[in-house]
Amino acid sequence: MKFGLIQERKTPPDHRVVLSPKACQKVLSAFPGAQIAAETSPVRVFSDMEYSRAGIPVQENVSDCEVLLGVKEVPIAALIPEKKYFFFSHTIKKQPYNRELLRAILERNIELYDHEVLTNPKGIRLVAFGRYAGIVGAYNGFRAYGLKTGTYALPKAESLTDQQALIRELKTLQLPPIKVVLTGRGRVGSGAREMLDGMGMRQVTVADFLEEDFSEPVYCQIDASFYNKRKDGVRGSKEDFIANPEEYRSNFFRFARVADMFIAGHFHGQGAPYLFTREDARHPEFRIRVVADISCDIDGPVACTIRPSTIADPVYGYDPVTEAEADFRRPDVIAVMAVDNLPAELPRDASEGFGAAFVKHVIPAFFDGDAEGVLERARMTQGGRLTPRYAYLQAYVDGRE
Repeated sequence: MKFGLIQERKTPPDHRVVLSPKACQKVLSAFPGAQIAAETSPVRVFSDMEYSRAGIPVQENVSDCEVLLGVKEVPIAALIPEKKYFFFSHTIKKQPYNRELLRAILERNIELYDHEVLTNPKGIRLVAFGRYAGIVGAYNGFRAYGLKTGTYALPKAESLTDQQALIRELKTLQLPPIKVVLTGRGRVGSGAREMLDGMGMRQVTVADFLEEDFSEPVYCQIDASFYNKRKDGVRGSKEDFIANPEEYRSNFFRFARVADMFIAGHFHGQGAPYLFTREDARHPEFRIRVVADISCDIDGPVACTIRPSTIADPVYGYDPVTEAEADFRRPDVIAVMAVDNLPAELPRDASEGFGAAFVKHVIPAFFDGDAEGVLERARMTQGGRLTPRYAYLQAYVDGRE
């Protein structure tokens, strides 16, 4: 089985890779039947020379490989027919902008495996960049706070080498006694919390966060049970919320009344209530003035996130009165950081973490007959057709929805 690491060709360029040179060596050591080649790349965070030094052939063309591994969508013109491809296709939610990509994959008899649907038998994702989104997103939130208030200037995350370099920058800050609310306890929320803890910010209980004043910056981390409650007043549970999200309404405003910064690291399920609405944001008691929206759901649960931002220009302003963009430095305007590809700012760390999970959970499936069904569950296309698990996309492919 020969694996090929493809060059990332999407614009703007992404510097991440599925397997670092070290990860490639682990695969070759553990699976004698494996071969790996790296397509030459001018943008990959690990240079061609680093792969060569690790004993991984660097090739101008990887058409001799059976399985091609990438991160972002492959441009249609670069798709090689009748190969197995792994990348984030951004088609499973019927994204209109990638309809033609999925059509081309079917026409060229390509087997597509989307990283997002690589799961264990319980449906838990096996590989993800979420932790690194949380790490960079939290850092960018504090960078946005400095830009909005004019009190300090942090370098861009992409200019720093790794997570520890980001933490060192955050430790230099002399923050006022602000309150930061962080939503989510999954990969994203946990990554953000690593940064808050790393910079030495004190965590406080929800009760203290809501009721007490502090002489130092503090944060609290909350999950859906803290910012949603049942409409009928009955005590809810995580299981009940997941099963019946329509029976709940947001209880987030109590945090918005006392928080200065909001780091959004939650997952927002279909049918769940919005955390805060545009009407909420106009309320005189709405205090949040910096939002680091790592989840980045446009016109969704975080009302001020009206568009994604970019690594080049990561912060924009949302005027709650006009519901339009404005200068984020104005006191009455919310500064919004909503970069939708945050892990790309920390490509070396993100690639190493992603690759470690890919080597542990996905590569073995090629050599053990897919004993855990990892490949079967993630295989979206085969033989020029959608597989049964993804047949729901047929109308999307046909242009009927």
